Amino acid sequence: MRALLWFKKDLRLDDHPALQAGLSAECLLPVYVLEPRQLQANAFGMRRMGVHRARFLLESLVALDGELRQRGSQLLVLEGEPEQLIPQLVSHLALQQVLTLEEIAPDEQAQVARVADLLGEVPLLQAPANNLLRREELPCSLEQLPTVFSRFRELTEERLQVFQPRHAPDHLPPLPDGARALLQPIPNLSRLGLGEPLSVPASAFPFAGGEPAALARLRDYLWKSQGVRQYKDTRNGLIGSEYSSKFSPWLANGSLSARRVVAELRRHEAQFTRNESTQWLWVEMLWRDFFRWTLARHGAALFQAAGLKGGEAAPRPLDRRFQAWCQGCTGMPLVDANMRELAATGFISNRGRQVVASYLIHDLQQDWRYGAAWFEEHLIDYDPASNWGNWAYLAGVGNDPRQQRVFNALRQARQYDPEAHYVSLWLPELRDVPQALRHTPFLLADGQLRSLGYPQLPSIPESWKPYLHHVA
Repeated sequence: MRALLWFKKDLRLDDHPALQAGLSAECLLPVYVLEPRQLQANAFGMRRMGVHRARFLLESLVALDGELRQRGSQLLVLEGEPEQLIPQLVSHLALQQVLTLEEIAPDEQAQVARVADLLGEVPLLQAPANNLLRREELPCSLEQLPTVFSRFRELTEERLQVFQPRHAPDHLPPLPDGARALLQPIPNLSRLGLGEPLSVPASAFPFAGGEPAALARLRDYLWKSQGVRQYKDTRNGLIGSEYSSKFSPWLANGSLSARRVVAELRRHEAQFTRNESTQWLWVEMLWRDFFRWTLARHGAALFQAAGLKGGEAAPRPLDRRFQAWCQGCTGMPLVDANMRELAATGFISNRGRQVVASYLIHDLQQDWRYGAAWFEEHLIDYDPASNWGNWAYLAGVGNDPRQQRVFNALRQARQYDPEAHYVSLWLPELRDVPQALRHTPFLLADGQLRSLGYPQLPSIPESWKPYLHHVA
């Protein structure tokens, strides 16, 4: 069998079912297709992939190519549309099979189906995607899957899964004859029409893309520093690389296997015992799977204004407050600091994501889908299921029996940034303001606030008043 291995969001060799299926092939061609349309404006007027995720992707591709070379193979990276390029390669090199991983989002599923159609009689085999649970391991059929996470967790934990992912092979089949002539250098950001982002020392994600970096972080967090043992206490942090696992960017582009994470977590617990923190990381991994199976079940509904609740909810109109939110210029320091960190680094904390999303939806009354699209462009760990699932959840149109999940932004600031270190880090114009007022600069006189170059909050919500005069 002469096969093509089509990499998409699975940029690793460890625990890769499609790769394992190709090990017995006579020859195997690993391929990744960079799609220009990912850098073009979508229906919301934003790119599907911005500069930070593009940088992380290119780093991951370089790392994957390096891992393949060590095993006697190499990565062919092409620019264009898979529907055109994959069938062309198959025909040109007389390949007999295409191997890839399943997709769960509707657009990507449709793309794989188009490729399969254009391959004609050449079969396209789809192996299980980067989920924890495979379809046959779900506690019930997909159509009967609970719509509330707590019930999903209960059913899942009734029968504890033992994950035994297969390690990367030592050797790979050779490239097909004629393939080496097609190989070319992996593009850089400039060639994609993107500028190189500035290095930001304060980034909470100072790590490189790719499987070696992902596995190094997994070893460090679970075995060397054992940061996982304090995860429950630190997970709501805002500053630094160690307040959370930081696995999500590698999980998102498939440089890290979800099953590998949990297999290592169980091994850690067997050696050092389970505690609340290790259990909490398991719960977060289960949330990821819950959102993925929710997307697989509901498909395009998750991306609609009414979300999973259905109905005829009219989209909210956008106004200038949306742009102020994007730019980190709302006048609410905790929100603005998070939005500026996102723009500068492509990453913000889980706590920050909830605060800024709730603020856009409930305080600024803007269309939640535009916030989700902004995150899609800018987050290096963008994953359609988790991103759109969490946004719909906060908008009250997702997997939650409650209608709204509203975060009081000032209360959150007092609780999670009590000494205003975080807002001072990302809002330099507020560093000379007395610490007690850095979360409430809107209490300063208008002239003083204007002199700082920081925007005036249009009005102070009634719900903030109990937290106005606490000392930061």
